[in-house]
Parts: sequence; C-alpha cells; structure tokens
Amino acid sequence: MGDQDKMVPQKLGINGLGRIAKLSIWHHAERQYFSELVVNIGREVGKSLEDIALFIEKDSTYGRLHHFLYGCRASRVIEELNDQEGSMRINGVKATFLRSARNPADIGWKDHGVEVVVDATGAFVDPTVPAEAPKGSVRGHLVAGARKVIVSAPFKIKDKSKEMPPDVVTTVMGINDADFDPKRHVIVSNASCTTTCLAYMVKPLLDYFGPKRILSASMATVHAATSSQQVLDRAPKAKADDLRKTRSVFNNIILTTTGAAKALGLVIPEMKEIGFIAESVRVPVTTGSLIILVVLIQDESMKNPINRHLINDIYRKAQSHFPDGYLLYSDEQNVSSDIIGLPRAAAVIEGHETHTRTAAVRFDLNHVLNVCAALSKEQGTASDVEQALEQAGKAMDAEQQARIIQIPVTQAVIYGWYDNELGSYTNMLGDRTVSIAKMLR
Repeated sequence: MGDQDKMVPQKLGINGLGRIAKLSIWHHAERQYFSELVVNIGREVGKSLEDIALFIEKDSTYGRLHHFLYGCRASRVIEELNDQEGSMRINGVKATFLRSARNPADIGWKDHGVEVVVDATGAFVDPTVPAEAPKGSVRGHLVAGARKVIVSAPFKIKDKSKEMPPDVVTTVMGINDADFDPKRHVIVSNASCTTTCLAYMVKPLLDYFGPKRILSASMATVHAATSSQQVLDRAPKAKADDLRKTRSVFNNIILTTTGAAKALGLVIPEMKEIGFIAESVRVPVTTGSLIILVVLIQDESMKNPINRHLINDIYRKAQSHFPDGYLLYSDEQNVSSDIIGLPRAAAVIEGHETHTRTAAVRFDLNHVLNVCAALSKEQGTASDVEQALEQAGKAMDAEQQARIIQIPVTQAVIYGWYDNELGSYTNMLGDRTVSIAKMLR
C-alpha cells in the first residue's frame, strides 16, 4: 500500500507511547501518508522534548530510526523541535505530543483536527465500557472527537454477560478487512500479532481442504518477551493466580496463555466449526516469534496421502493470493532474528520444517452409530437417528456389524515466523489505519 500513498492533509491520533505506539510512529514517518501525527502520552516524559525525540530515535531492537530508514550512512531525521508547541518533524512528518490527559474522553482530538485514532495503550480493550467510565474507555475517544478508533489489541469484555456491541469489529488485513463497515463500525480491533500470523497460516489450508476435512487443530506460539513481563523476579500482587508472570523474562522460558484461538474465530468464522487449542510460551528474545501449527486432516487415500510437498505447495501458491507480501513462503533455514523488521510479513512459512504423517484411524462402526444416537437424543433429533440405525442394522449381517472401519487421517506440522513488533504487526496495523482513513476522505 505504501508505494502508492502520498501525504494528504489528514491527521492521525496515537494514544500511548509503548512499543506498538512508538513503532507506529516509525511506520507512519516512513510512509508519509498522514500530514501530522498527534501522539497522546498522557504524562510528562523526561526533562524536555529532546528526551522524547531520543526515545523515538533510538531502539534496542531495530537500531536508530534514520539507519533503519536509510542505511548506516544516514543522519538524523528528527528535527525542528518546538518545546512550546510540543512538536517536531520526524522524517518530514510533523508530530505533536500531548502530555496531560490519560482518560481518552479528555484528550481533545477534535481540537487537534484528529478523526482517526490508534489506541496502543493496551488499557482500553473493552468496547462495552461506557465513555464516561471514571477510569476511561475506548469509547472516550469518540466523545473527544474521533470518528474511528483502531485498537492495537484484541477486544476483552470483562463482564461475560455482555455481548460484543454491533458497532465494533475485529479484522486482520488481507483476511477479513472487508468486514469493516464504515457506516456501522466505529471501533476496530486489529487483533493481535499472534492471531494475525495464525490467520495467514490457517486460511490457505481452509481454502484448499475446506473446514469439514480439518478435524482439529492446535498451535503453540514461541513468543518474544513483552513489556508486561518483569525484568527481575518480584513478589506477586494480592490474589494473583499466575505466579509465572512475576518471574524474570531474562532468565526463563515462561508458560502463559493466549487468546489467539478465540480471536481467530472472529476473523475466520469457519474456525468455530473446528476444535482448536492454543498455547503460548514466552522466551527471552526481544522480538521474532514462531507459531507451531498442528492440523489433523481427513485424508482420501492411504496410497497417495497428503504429504509435505502438497502442504508447502499450498502455501507457495497462496503467496500470490494475499496483498503486499502478507504471506511469505521460505525454503531457507531461518532463525528468529532473520524475521526482524521484515516488512508486512504476517507469516513466513518455514517450508524446510513442514512435516506430515498419515495413519489409518480405526472406528467401531456400532460404537460410532451409538454415539450419534446419544448426541441426537441430546439435540432432540433421536427419532431420525434411531430410524437410520434400524435401517443400517437390517442392511448389515452379523459379520458386517462387527467390522471395524478405517479412515486415513494426516497430521501436518507447519512452522510460521512473525515479527511480533514492527515487521509484521505494526506495519499491518499501519495498513489497516490508512485504509480506514481513506474511507473518511
């Protein structure tokens, strides 16, 4: 998208200055679509505006901004610092920093001419909370003058008795971004980095095999550390139920949870038909994560089963179906650092490590029919199944009734890399942001 974009007289609001917010500044400074970035930090930072400039310019993972943009011989691209306005130019794009309001409703986006806001705080992810809530709400941005809000995290509804409001939607660029209705939706979740990668690993398989042939799936993400983890061990808070979150991210592999499976159902509804398990492991690297996807597929033949060459070919061909390099297939032997900064690659399939195994799963036909009958009774359709069972019994003699049927099932293991910060997630968030902003022009 970026190659065709030209700077327009449109301002973008960014709430927060954490990892995703900072790297979103990098993205939009490079892209130069928005004429101005208005960044709400909500507090004082350092002793002067220069301290904010240095924070934006230097990054422990990606290096200096000007080197990232233009190479090792480049010089500084942050200039024209104005302490009175709280503004500077970053690669030619004006950026104004607000440092007073923490509640979204008090930010005053309208006063700054901002219509599109990216909330990258991670604090306002419940779209059912009213705008006037004392601790703030994502809906406060709308009260403050924004027309559309993009949340850089999955929605999380705290009150489980409430349903997802009709004016919100979860999208992943290139997968279901067309689900966004500008006339109806005012708040958009950009899902998570893991859900984004997972969607691009699952969609080609669904398109090829269909949801009925995929019997079950599971994934584990080997995920880089995030700022929610602890540098050193600390005592847990009162009533904490996961003591691992307080352990040092430097020194440990830490088991945790992920909502990727649930969010995937919002992005690809067919996945709701398939049993899915998602797990997460945090490891001590700054970025560059990996999904290990295991899929059980009902096969058609033991003589010519699904193999790794077919699986890899599905992904190899799917590359051209998705825009802007969101899906990449690689025959190289990659490590996590090879993925860092790779533009817009939601998933990089590590074809070298794709594995498959086909086996005949044995079923006792009578047992299967009895299970079907029991399930049908629970669902109130027992009479139809009982009739079918009676007909089946008449059609089979005693020898046939005892017969075991065998169904070929292939287990496929697929590896997908993703840069959970700038390369994958933030760049795709930028694409989502620009696409929505264009609809408002």
